[in-house]
Amino acid sequence: MEFTIKAGTPEKVRAGILVVGAYADGALPPSTQALDKAAKGKLSALLKRGDLDDKAGATLLLHDFSGAAAERVLVVSLGKAEDFGDKAFRDALTATAKALAGTVAKDAVVALADAAPTTGRDLAWRLQQASRLIADGAYRFEPKKAPSKEAKKERGARKITLLIGEKSNAALEAAVQRGQAIAAGMALTRDLGNQPGNVCTPAYLAETAQALGKEFKFGVEVLERADMEKLGMGSLLSVARGSHQPPKFIVMQYKGGKAKAKPVVLVGKGVTFDTGGISLKPAAEMDEMKYDMCGAASVIGTFKTVASLGLPINLVGIVPATENMPGGSATKPGDVVTSMSGQTIEVLNTDAEGRLILCDALTYAERFKPECVIDIATLTGACVVALGKIPSGLLANDDDLAAELLKRGTESGDRAWQLPLWEEYQELLKSNFADMGNIGGRYGGTITAACFLSRFAKAYKWAHLDIAGTAWISGDAKGATGRPVPLLAEFLIARAGGQAG
Repeated sequence: MEFTIKAGTPEKVRAGILVVGAYADGALPPSTQALDKAAKGKLSALLKRGDLDDKAGATLLLHDFSGAAAERVLVVSLGKAEDFGDKAFRDALTATAKALAGTVAKDAVVALADAAPTTGRDLAWRLQQASRLIADGAYRFEPKKAPSKEAKKERGARKITLLIGEKSNAALEAAVQRGQAIAAGMALTRDLGNQPGNVCTPAYLAETAQALGKEFKFGVEVLERADMEKLGMGSLLSVARGSHQPPKFIVMQYKGGKAKAKPVVLVGKGVTFDTGGISLKPAAEMDEMKYDMCGAASVIGTFKTVASLGLPINLVGIVPATENMPGGSATKPGDVVTSMSGQTIEVLNTDAEGRLILCDALTYAERFKPECVIDIATLTGACVVALGKIPSGLLANDDDLAAELLKRGTESGDRAWQLPLWEEYQELLKSNFADMGNIGGRYGGTITAACFLSRFAKAYKWAHLDIAGTAWISGDAKGATGRPVPLLAEFLIARAGGQAG
């Protein structure tokens, strides 16, 4: 998808489709006012009749609209003017993206950036949101189907002009590029998540990371089982024991910052298929356990965003990748394993495997002397019960880091919600036979999982993102979402620009 910025008014632009906004009370942003004036008030008259729903994101498509040079005009509701915040702005853009993805028009002009949210977001922020959401809305995963004799009809606008009322400048162009780069990282994340488990194996993740490193010239190292054994990664390897697919430990290093600057480390859970192991999951919806590697996918996708933008930051990505399968050699409930840190773990439930692979990765992260470490994992169903599928769960051993992530989540619309990491919860992990159990009982499952991980992250500032509710959606629209790439990208962009906190 190609984006350009153009200064002007909408009535004169020639395009397959023109997108303008309107408030529920009939008020119009400046660009829509200009279009209405050229149409001699026809648009206002249509809106007064109630043809456009009041809810932000509702749309009305007009053909051969007098006063407009464009072939079609798409009017998007912005909701009530007094309630036009960040969410309403994004709802309007999401609706625009959906309409443009399904249109037969090959080019579009979008005149929504002059609708300023009540939160005071500047034009650069609005343009970045527009390019990211419209590009993400055009995402398509090509399913594996038998070839069809019917010619496939390509739909969707591929050339997008973002219309503004002032002359463009380098800052605005950069904002659009950031939005596109974030969308590209999301697309890679979604592609990896949507692949079936027999395609997206640990080796496939490693190959994808290596190809990305070759494309953008950053270092990628893949540790094999023997390497993990030498390092003493007994916890990670205990999960891999039941699978015929060899585990991979992927380490990516992007060095865009100063040579001595400490890196940010991202750690992504890469369970490419999770049966639960001996603690076998129910059959219903087990197919969705191919998404259990979305933490890993988000780290790889974020690397694509960072590298394509050339951010001046040092970044390390660590992906422990394996399947979790039952079998004659699989780890059993009650087994005791020794982690890379030397701490021993009683495996009470083999379906609590994500923390078992992440703990060794968190220990490995110490060697980079990181500025901070963020792990991303589809870790607990308890997080979905607690928070639903709207925010990701956030827990951290540093309040400033947590506040920074929450802020970037709000800015990007990829929100998180912080849960407590109090010492009292650690008591639930007690074991009679090891330093800790890998589960903490029935209550507070998201918190006790993070408490487990915190025992391996004492050497640095650390945050944990539980994306079990946000990494994919179920039902008719089943598929990976690309989250939390927007949150991570905003965090790293701000860090690279010295705007952290």
